[in-house]
Amino acid sequence: MRSPTLPRPRSTWLGWGGPATASPGVCGPQFLRVTKQYLPHVARLCLISTFLEDGVRMWFQWGEQRDYIDSTWGCGYLLASSFVLLNLLGQLTGCVLVLSRNFVQHACFGLFGIIALQTIAYSILWDLKFLMRNLALGGGLLLLLAESRSEGKSMFAGVPTMRESSPKQYMQLGGRVLLVLMFMTLLHFDASFFSILQNMVGTALMILVAIGFKTKLAALTLVVWLFAINVYFNAFWTIPVYKPMHDFLKYDFFQTMSVIGGLLLVVALGPGGVSMDEKKKEW
Repeated sequence: MRSPTLPRPRSTWLGWGGPATASPGVCGPQFLRVTKQYLPHVARLCLISTFLEDGVRMWFQWGEQRDYIDSTWGCGYLLASSFVLLNLLGQLTGCVLVLSRNFVQHACFGLFGIIALQTIAYSILWDLKFLMRNLALGGGLLLLLAESRSEGKSMFAGVPTMRESSPKQYMQLGGRVLLVLMFMTLLHFDASFFSILQNMVGTALMILVAIGFKTKLAALTLVVWLFAINVYFNAFWTIPVYKPMHDFLKYDFFQTMSVIGGLLLVVALGPGGVSMDEKKKEW
């Protein structure tokens, strides 16, 4: 199993930019080692959680899902059943491959296909809020795909190239930009002080993540904020299982957790070469 690369020595204890510090204890090498070992694994688990939950849902709600597709598209029993089976096997297989670190790139492309298929099948394309959430989920997969790509070999081993942008770095940029779409669905346009403050702070953090400035700190702040909102507003465990709202909140909860997983990948691996944090090192 591969381990992510440690942050460069110039960074601070969590790689948030600025000069290196020699603080012992939590802010020292011990914290870096713990982060290196666990954070990427937690990020991947969160990232695939919505696919895992939806794959299991397809199993337990086979009849309902099949009948919905059949009635919506008039495609017949066989094609509707094939759609449910494809979603079930595609999502669960992709989750197993991602967690086992085997054929991760193939798994990512398969999960991209599932997102595209569901966007069309469930008419998400015409619902701006759900479309933006699906795009944010795609951003998380793009970051996972970038993380899985092997680094190109340099003539000078161990010396990073600062002026060349690889496809991996552009994927990291695209992933960051797509991730922040999740937060655009959380903005509230009313005149209350709390909403205005939340919109201002949230917008500032989204911009920082998108352009890659103080990226890890901004991403971690968004993780905390989004997790708190998710637990508060999507508490599906408080709704009886037989009520439709239970399934709706459950789906929304795990989809949000997947976006959190994408942000944790940003925290663990950094923003990539196409970012202001990286360009600062050239100045």
